[in-house]
Amino acid sequence: MVKEITVPDIGTTSEVDVIEVSVKPGDVVKIDQALITLESEKASMEIPSPEAGVVESVSVKVGDKVKMGSLILKLKIVETQNVASLPQQTQQPTASIIEKEKTVEIQKEIKTNIATEIYASPAVRRLARELNIDLNSISGSGRKDRIQKEDLLNAIKKAMKGGSQGSALPSALVVDFSQFGEIETKALSKIKKFTAINLHRNWVLIPHVTQFEETDITELENFRKAQADQGNKITPLIFIMKAVVAALKQFPQFNSSLDATGENLILKKYFHIGVAVDTPDGLVVPVIRDVDQKSVLNLAKELSEVSQKARNKQLLPKDMQGSCFTISSLGGIGGTGFTPIVNMPDVAILGVSKSQIKPVYLHGEFVPRVILPLSLSYDHRVIDGAEGARFIVQVGKYLSDIRSMML
Repeated sequence: MVKEITVPDIGTTSEVDVIEVSVKPGDVVKIDQALITLESEKASMEIPSPEAGVVESVSVKVGDKVKMGSLILKLKIVETQNVASLPQQTQQPTASIIEKEKTVEIQKEIKTNIATEIYASPAVRRLARELNIDLNSISGSGRKDRIQKEDLLNAIKKAMKGGSQGSALPSALVVDFSQFGEIETKALSKIKKFTAINLHRNWVLIPHVTQFEETDITELENFRKAQADQGNKITPLIFIMKAVVAALKQFPQFNSSLDATGENLILKKYFHIGVAVDTPDGLVVPVIRDVDQKSVLNLAKELSEVSQKARNKQLLPKDMQGSCFTISSLGGIGGTGFTPIVNMPDVAILGVSKSQIKPVYLHGEFVPRVILPLSLSYDHRVIDGAEGARFIVQVGKYLSDIRSMML
């Protein structure tokens, strides 16, 4: 029996790149043996064979784009116990295969001015488009000359240095720190490297403005602690997520993204909130979907589970895609305010600092109140200062009186 082997659920509906094909026609494969390797924006993954057998034909090649359901190959099924007895090559190459291989060899010898095929991940290609950089002009440092994000950033730095003296950015200082004392060199984790690339891109491409606000959450804290006494553990972040969604409904331009041309605004009708989670390897941003449709208790449970998955390195690419708005909370650590960097393609991000008890003048006297500092950074191409101020003030009003979110 011949069976078609397709790409399984890989956690995303978008097309991803084939970066390696591990088998060819005639190869004997075992169950769970790697067939191809795919690369999405944030991860590489091997696709294993669900069956044992002999490869009859391969339908993909390096550089192709595939998604769930795409045909990988056709496999002649063989009983598992009989696989070991099969020769490694069970069929002779057909005339068409031989001709194809000859053609490939001839093409390798031809020297032309036509640009060779570019191997790069979707994230690298998107970043190159955003920065208007021709990938043909960049040499890749990865396997089979694959262009890495580091190659693109190095090209950007080189271009900056080569600009006019008035516009060129200074290069980083090269300092031998060992001359001053003992040192240790420690490589950045993959997550921190990826985060650095994204943050650098976001900071360069987005004109940031940050609006600060303080809001009185005394009543919210009283309600939250009363729920804790009843066994319901709810963090302030859950109420902040609900307040943000209520404000997004009132100010839809905050629930949007600029398209690739920068000329159109894509308004979203769903409310998915990214939540920055601190892990030992760096910052990750899992996405909580349909926040508007979930109860406070359900959100508390889901956020706890997702945060644990993040710390255990169990997040899939789909768990970190599709956000409309991001919240970065440092309230559990400290600080009175900060300027968060917008998480592109979102157009705004809310920073939350540590709440403090402060004296507030109410009804003719100073009384102790719980005050929460908020920091809203936004893309000034989409949102002007007045809109930013109105949005953060509205979020504060919802947090001051959580009953208003039900109206």
